[in-house]
Formats: sequence, C-alpha cells, structure tokens
Amino acid sequence: MKFTVVTPSFNQARYLERTIESVLSQRGDFELEYLVVDGGSSDGSVDILRRYQGRLWWVSEPDRGQSHAINKGLARATGSVLAWLNSDDTYELGALDRVARTFRDTGARWCFGECRIVDEQDREIRRAIRWYKRRLGRQYSLGRLLTKDLVPQPATFFRRDLFLEAGPVDEAYHLAMDYDLWLRFARIAEPAFIPEALATFRWHDTSKSGGRYADAAWEAYGIARRHALSGERAALRRHYLHVLSLVAVYRALDLLPRSRRSA
Repeated sequence: MKFTVVTPSFNQARYLERTIESVLSQRGDFELEYLVVDGGSSDGSVDILRRYQGRLWWVSEPDRGQSHAINKGLARATGSVLAWLNSDDTYELGALDRVARTFRDTGARWCFGECRIVDEQDREIRRAIRWYKRRLGRQYSLGRLLTKDLVPQPATFFRRDLFLEAGPVDEAYHLAMDYDLWLRFARIAEPAFIPEALATFRWHDTSKSGGRYADAAWEAYGIARRHALSGERAALRRHYLHVLSLVAVYRALDLLPRSRRSA
C-alpha cells in the first residue's frame, strides 16, 4: 500500500515544520509519498522546504487558493491511498499504520478517525468537541452526514479510485470544500470509522476554521442543500438548526478564558 499525503500551504512557516515532521516520521508496512504545494510564501516557508529536499516533493508558486493547491497535489499523486494535511495540522504517531491496517482489514474505500484540537503551543483544547464527534463517528450514516459535517478532514483518508470516481475538490468552496467531497464519497461508499485520534487540528485566530467558523458552517449548510435529494429535506432542517447551535457554542467558547478552553 502506498500513501500520498498532500500539504497545501501559504505563509505558515510558524507551523509548517511540525506538520512535515509528523508526516515523515510515520512508520509501518506501507510506502509514503509526500507532496507540499506552497502558494508562493514569503515568510521563510521555502527555506524550510529546501531543508527537506530529497525527502518530499515541493513547489512554491502562486495558485488560486487552498482548494486549487489540494487539487494540484492530488493530480500528481501516485499512491493508492490519498489524503491532505493542512500546514498547521499534524498526524499522530502511528496514524498511517493504523489507517493501512483498517483498509486491509475492512476493504473500505475511505475511512476517518478522531482528531484532537490543539492550540498554538500544541496543548489539547476543546476536548468536549472531540468526544461529541467520536459519538457521531460511531453513529455514522449518510443521513446523519447531511445534518452536520461530522468527518474531521485531517483524519480522513480515501482510495485513489474513489477520488477519481467522485471528482476533484470543488474550487468554488474555500472553507467547507472537504464536506462537499465527503458527501460525494458518501453517495458511492460507506466509510470505516477508526475510534482513536489520527491527527491534530490546530485552532488559532489566523486559521480559516478558527477565525471564520460561522462562515464555514454556513458554507457547509449550502453544500448540504445542493447535495440533498427531495426525500432528504428533513435532514436539511436539522442541519440549519445545527448551524445555529454550533455558532452559538463556538462563540461561547471564545468568551472563555484560555485556561478554561481545554474542557
């Protein structure tokens, strides 16, 4: 089995090396191809990438945004299992080995696991969200996926043939493009769920999700509306209510002192 991991990046020198090391430190019975698609950073990211010359493939040139960068990388991928990991997120030790075993044991065409949320200093925060998403993952169904984006992007992996069948990341979306792809996957195949942390998602003020969670939630709702069939309108109503509650919860969490956000 061969993995291809793509990291889209733009001016993320602060976190980039942690991301790179988390990918290159993976060990197990698999091959690994690692591609970093940088959008022409000017913050020292290119100097970091040069230090890893020979251990990964990289390019630094202007692009049309994150979705375009992901597609550029995935179009170059040669692995049988694909994923992307943003340049402020990381894989947990042993993540790819666990995923490889899941694909071999289940025959699934895509899978996802849990994702820890961490802050700028790698401290775990918002543990209640991880617990909530674990419960949702165990209860996965297409109908439930239409009501909320329950699949954590950094901890999701998919077969190359499934990606080719479903089509590339939709570059019209800039915040919830992963959710659009998961819904396309879900119409084709059911995923396997891995009930353990495979990745960390970094929550910080300059991240897309950290700074624009309301925009991301509403974009996801629009995506669900586009994908829902005529008999799935009830799921859309639940999704709308979910967005209202989600935005309220995150705004409340933002009001907490940093020392209390780990709960």
